[in-house]
Amino acid sequence: MEGQVATAPAERLARLVNESSSTVALTGAGISVPSGIPDFRTPGTGMWEKVNPLEVASIEAFHGDPARFWSFYRPRFAALADVDPNPAHDVLVELERGGLLEAVVTQNVDRLHRKAGTERVIEVHGSIDSASCTSCGASWKLEQVEGLFDDDGVAVCQCCLGLVKPDVVLFGELLPEAAIAEAQSLAASADLLLCIGSSLEVHPVAGLPELTIAAGGEVAIVTQGPTPYDDVAAVRMSGDVVEDLAAVLAASSSSPDA
Repeated sequence: MEGQVATAPAERLARLVNESSSTVALTGAGISVPSGIPDFRTPGTGMWEKVNPLEVASIEAFHGDPARFWSFYRPRFAALADVDPNPAHDVLVELERGGLLEAVVTQNVDRLHRKAGTERVIEVHGSIDSASCTSCGASWKLEQVEGLFDDDGVAVCQCCLGLVKPDVVLFGELLPEAAIAEAQSLAASADLLLCIGSSLEVHPVAGLPELTIAAGGEVAIVTQGPTPYDDVAAVRMSGDVVEDLAAVLAASSSSPDA
């Protein structure tokens, strides 16, 4: 990332990061697109452009037709297992190691923040890292789930023959109480909430910027496409997420306050 030329918005955002006593990153699908993972809503390429999420990604779909549910998720999870973090993830790691980032709150289930090396990650939508039996609670790591499928393509518990569900939040399910409470606490106490790669449309996570603003903090947005907070953002960047974050890191490192 050396040699990255800082733009005016990057310099403004770097100054905010350097001056903040508590910066929290909120990330969505856009930060993982450079790793080869499609986002959900981009016209023409978004995942939900090709399939109705309520038919394959809801808790009702899981219980009503587990074979169809797994026919969608099984190849996706297998593909995600080998995906690597990209430089945008690495920027957040460097900011955290430099004492400039308190935590990452992510809507993503791809575990790429953890693979990149971020220490404090709050996964408000769960993670593909494991799957659990809906009957007895037995748990398996992602790499072990493939061995649970029966002839119908359904993951079945080896302990009680119950249905095994990935530990991600499906449509119709509540977010993990502890995770969303921690995310809300972080947002409410942050001087700066750095929103990256998220359309900020899915609640309750989309309400986190409101908590920061209400407490007197500022919101910065680095994402392509509009968000409900564009008019109140202290900084708005909408280019390539890797290039934008690299420019912010470069400006932060070169700042006299760094």
